Amino acid sequence: MNTVIKSFSMFFISCFLWQTAVFADENKSELNTTSVEKIGEFLGAKNATHPQWFKESFLDLEEDIAEATESNKRLVVYFWQPGCPYCDQLWSDNFAEQKVVDDFRESFDVVALNMWGDREVVNVGGNTYSEKTFAEALGIKYTPTLLFFDENRKVIHQLNGYVPVDNFRKSMDYVSGKHEKESKFSEFSVLENRQTSVIKNTSLNSQAFFIQPTFNLDKNNSPDKKYTAIFFEAEDCANCDLLHQKTLKDKTTLALAQQFTAIQLDRYSNVNVITPKGKSTTAKQWATDLGVEYLPAMIFFDPNGNQVMQIDTQLRTFHVQSVFDYVLSAAYKTEPNFQRYISKRADRIRETGVDVDIFAY
Repeated sequence: MNTVIKSFSMFFISCFLWQTAVFADENKSELNTTSVEKIGEFLGAKNATHPQWFKESFLDLEEDIAEATESNKRLVVYFWQPGCPYCDQLWSDNFAEQKVVDDFRESFDVVALNMWGDREVVNVGGNTYSEKTFAEALGIKYTPTLLFFDENRKVIHQLNGYVPVDNFRKSMDYVSGKHEKESKFSEFSVLENRQTSVIKNTSLNSQAFFIQPTFNLDKNNSPDKKYTAIFFEAEDCANCDLLHQKTLKDKTTLALAQQFTAIQLDRYSNVNVITPKGKSTTAKQWATDLGVEYLPAMIFFDPNGNQVMQIDTQLRTFHVQSVFDYVLSAAYKTEPNFQRYISKRADRIRETGVDVDIFAY
C-alpha cells in the first residue's frame, strides 16, 4: 500500500513540475514575443515656428523674383518639412538676433515650400509642379534647404541643411553683396575664414581609421573596391571638434565609418592628392572644385571613383549614421529620395525595440 501511495505521489509531483515548466516556458515565450513586438520610440522631431514675415506668394517663382528685384531684394526659396528639428533650429537659433532678422528681411523675400506638400508651384521657365514633385526634381536631400535666386532667375547659392549662424551670415553677405560676380562662394568663404579666424587648435582631430599619406585615391585599375569617404576639416574648427568628440564617439557611427577608405584632409592645405578619378591636385584646390563651403564636409565616392553623396551641413548622430549607411548599402541606387530612406531606416530600428532620437549627439 505504501508503495502504491508513494508511486502515485511521485507521479503527481512529476505532473505538477512538468505543468509548471510548461507554464514557465509559455510565459517566457510570451515575454519574448512582447519584447519583440515593443516598438521603439521616435524622439527629437520638432515643428518649426515660422515667422509671419514670409512672402505671401502665388508660388509663381518668376513673378516672385521680379517683385523681389523691384524691391532691391533677392528671392529665397526655403524647403522645410514637418517635424524637422533642423528647420526649427534655423529660425529659433540663427534668427535669435534681431540684427540677423533685420538684415535678412532687408535683403531677401522668402517663399516657403513644404517638401511633402501638394500646393502648385510654377518654376522658372513655366513648368508646373506640386511642392513635393518640385523638391524631388531639384534633388532636395536635407531640410532646411535654401535656394538663393539672382535677378536673372538663376540659383546662385544653395544651403543644403542647417548651418550655424556664423556660416549663415556668410551666405547672407555673399548673396546680398552680389559677390557671385567676383567668385564662387567656396572661395569667398575661405577668404572670410582666413580674415576673421584666430587659430587656436593647431592640429586636426585624429581617428585610427584615417589612412596615412600619401593620398593616392585613384580608383582606375585599383583592387580597392571599398567606398571612399573624404573628411575635409580645418584647424580651430569648432564644428569639426563636435563631429569627433560627439558623433564619432558613438559605437554605431564608428563601426560604419571604419568600413570606408577614409581620408582626412586640411581644407586649406596644399598637400598633394590624386583624386578617385586619377587627377593630381591639392587638398585646397580639390575642396574648392568640389564646392566645399562648410566644415567639416564629408564627400563619398563609389568603388569606381564616382561621387555619390555629400555632407556639407551640420548633422547630428542619427543623420550622419544614415548617410554612412545609405552609401555603404548602396541604397542610393534604388531609393534616390534620401528623406524616404531615413524614414524607413528609423522604422527598421524601432521595430527591433530600440528608440530613435533624430536630434541627439
